Amino acid sequence: MRNVVILFLFTIISSKPSYAQSKQEVPNIMDPRLAIHLPDAKGDSIKLAAMKGKVVLVDFWASWCGPCRASNKSLVKLYKKYKDEGFEIFAISLDESRKDWLKAVTADKITWVQVNDNRGHEAETAARWNITQIPTSYLIDKSGNVVGMDMEGKELDNAIKELLKASK
Repeated sequence: MRNVVILFLFTIISSKPSYAQSKQEVPNIMDPRLAIHLPDAKGDSIKLAAMKGKVVLVDFWASWCGPCRASNKSLVKLYKKYKDEGFEIFAISLDESRKDWLKAVTADKITWVQVNDNRGHEAETAARWNITQIPTSYLIDKSGNVVGMDMEGKELDNAIKELLKASK
């Protein structure tokens, strides 16, 4: 498992006054710099911080991104497997077209939390999370700590299983 703490977040964190050199701060979704507060398909404002207490996959994607759409197929299976055990996906679409975003959600049979930042790669959310390409995903533990990045397949499945087991 790639337990390397995400470089982009250390860039954000390093802008703070110095930390003890022997212990680096693990990025946490409760940090206001990582706040995500965006509208869902109904227009309701959804906050990532509300997911604290669950194992969460934060997934940046778009309808026009082929690899993102392929990833959605795998995520549908994973979500069905773990959703009743405390796993959630918080997906941020960077689609500029609401119509295209919603069409992809329906076509891909996505049932997890979906929000949209219609400013695409220019979006403040994408900038704060240093999103330079999609798909990009981050695995978050129940305490809200970022514990992995861009995991997929068996690696992601095993990591979710371990995080869910660790908190029982």
